[in-house]
Amino acid sequence: MDDIVIRAAKSGDLPHVAAMAGELVRMHHAVDAARFLLPERVEEGYAWWLERELGRAEAAVIVATVADRIVGYAYGTREGRDWNALLDEHGAIHDVFVAKEARRGGAGRKLVEGIVEELTRRGAPRIVLSTMVANEPAQRLFAACGFRPTMLEMTRS
Repeated sequence: MDDIVIRAAKSGDLPHVAAMAGELVRMHHAVDAARFLLPERVEEGYAWWLERELGRAEAAVIVATVADRIVGYAYGTREGRDWNALLDEHGAIHDVFVAKEARRGGAGRKLVEGIVEELTRRGAPRIVLSTMVANEPAQRLFAACGFRPTMLEMTRS
């Protein structure tokens, strides 16, 4: 775990991050294609989106590296009050992903802690996230990092 470095993502990291984001999207889509969108050229779309987000003060994109090789990423944003969700100002963690070969080595925890730190630094007084119901390993990680269940999304299609 000591050899894992968490740092801000740079433009040059985005091809690697976008490839991981594509894996994350495909994993969700494979579990429930009626709920989770799988756009064409998902990696290209994610690279475009995250490049835009790198320039926004409200957004944070971080990477986990081992020996200068990117093994995971996290993406979150600082959000204002949301009356629909009954949430006051908050940070939202949108993505946490660790490459299969690097899982269970501490990168996930470091990414969660790192993105929480970044969102808190940006003024988020609380942090929320959503996780796929079937992704129990992620739920255990988030619980170990201090998160608790508060909502359950339900979909009809």
